[in-house]
Amino acid sequence: MLILTDIIQMTPNVLPSVHEVIITAGIFTGLGWQAFLSLFIILLLLVCSGLISGSEVAFFSLSPTQLDKFRKDRSLISLQIMELVNKPKMLLATILIANNLVNVGIVILSTYFIAHTFDFTAWPMIGFLVQVIIITAMILLFGEVIPKVYAARQNMKLIRFMVKPLAVIIQIFYPLSKILVYSTGIIDKRISRKQVPVSLKELSDAISLTTGKSGNANETNMLKGIVRFSDTEAREIMKSRVDVVSVSEELDYQSLMKHILESGYSRIPVYKGSPDNVRGILYIKDLLPHLSKDNTFLWNSLMRPVYFVPENKKINDLLVEFQEKKNHMAVVVDEFGGMSGLVTLEDIIEEIVGEINDEFDAESDSPLWNKIDDNNWFFDGKTLLNDFTRIIGIDDSVFDTVDGDFETLAGLILELEGRLPVKGEKIIFEKFIFQIDAVDNRRIKRIKVTQKV
Repeated sequence: MLILTDIIQMTPNVLPSVHEVIITAGIFTGLGWQAFLSLFIILLLLVCSGLISGSEVAFFSLSPTQLDKFRKDRSLISLQIMELVNKPKMLLATILIANNLVNVGIVILSTYFIAHTFDFTAWPMIGFLVQVIIITAMILLFGEVIPKVYAARQNMKLIRFMVKPLAVIIQIFYPLSKILVYSTGIIDKRISRKQVPVSLKELSDAISLTTGKSGNANETNMLKGIVRFSDTEAREIMKSRVDVVSVSEELDYQSLMKHILESGYSRIPVYKGSPDNVRGILYIKDLLPHLSKDNTFLWNSLMRPVYFVPENKKINDLLVEFQEKKNHMAVVVDEFGGMSGLVTLEDIIEEIVGEINDEFDAESDSPLWNKIDDNNWFFDGKTLLNDFTRIIGIDDSVFDTVDGDFETLAGLILELEGRLPVKGEKIIFEKFIFQIDAVDNRRIKRIKVTQKV
C-alpha cells in the first residue's frame, strides 16, 4: 500500500518531465556492447518463449480430424509429429521445463541490462516499475498471450515448424523431463485414489454450461437423457397399472377382437382372475391368420411368455436384456408380486431421444401436458416426474428433498400435503406453484404448474 502511495504522489512530478529526468538526472548511463548483447539475447529468448508456449497450445489442440490426417500421411515430418503426440506427458514436461528456463533467462538478462544501462538510485519507484511490471508484461504479451492466440488458429503450421526443434529439446532435457513425468505420475495416482466421482447433477450442469444458448435444445436434452440413463429405474418410465390395457383369458374371441380394435395396441397383457395375475402377452400379429375363426377358437393358446421385472430395475440393464431376449415389453411388479405397470422398448428409447410418435399414434383429446407460456403449464396428474422435469427443463434432483416413494406429479403433491387436496388449492414447493385444476374422490387429475421467475 505504501509503495502504491509513493508512486501516486510521485507521478505528477515525474511523468511531465520523464525526458528531462532521463537526460539531466543521469538515469541513462549509456549502452555498452555488453548491454547491447544482452538486449539481443533477451529479444531472441522472447521469440523462443513465444514459439515454445505456442507449441503447447498447438499440439494439445489437435482435433481428431487433424490427428487422422497426420496418421495417414506417411511423410517424415508427420511421423515425427505423431511420435511427439503419442508421448503427451513427456512432450508437456519438456515444453514446461524449456519455457520456464527461457523465461528465467529473460528475467536475469533484463536485470543485467537495466543495471548496466540505467541508474535508478535516485528514482527507485521507476526502477521497480521497469524491472517488475514492464518485463513481466513483455513476457506475458510476447511470450504467452500472442503466441498462444496464434497457435490456436494456426496449430498445423506451427506444429510443422516446431516439430524438429522440439525433438532436439526433448533429447536435451530428457533426464529432467523423465524425473518430472515420474514424480507427477506418483502424485496423479495418489490423487486419483481420493478423487470423488462426478455426480449426475454435475454432468447435467456441465452439459448446460457447454451447450449454452447456442446449443440445440433437442441435442441438450438428449445428452442429459444419456447422463440420467444409467440411474433411471423402470418404475420411473413405466405406464401405470391404471392406464394399462389388459384382457382376461376367459374373454371370448369376438369380444377380444372388439377390445383389440378399441385399444389400438399391438401387444396386450393377458391376466387370469385379477389384472395382478398376468399370465402372458398376446401379440396381435399372431391373430392375423385366425381372423375368420368363431368364438370357439382358443385364442389364449397364442399367448407368449411374460417377462417380469422389479420396479427398481435399471433401464440400461433392461435395454440389454430386451436386446438379448428379443423382447419389447416387460411387466413391472412390486414387492408383493402385483403388477405396478408396463414398460416397453419404446419407453426406454424415449428417455434419450424424447417422445416418439409414429403414423398410428392418434392425437389425444386430453394430452398429458399443455404449455400456456414460458412459466405456466397444465399437467395430467399421472405425468411421470421424469417427463415433468424434462418438459420444464430442470434437473430432477430438485425433488430429492421430498421423502416418500412416488413417480408421478400427483404422487409428489400427495406426498407434500399428506392428503388429497381440493380443486383450486395451491401447493408451493421451491420455485413452483402447483394449483389443483381437476380432482375426484380418488386421485388428482389435472394440475396447473407455475414456475416463479
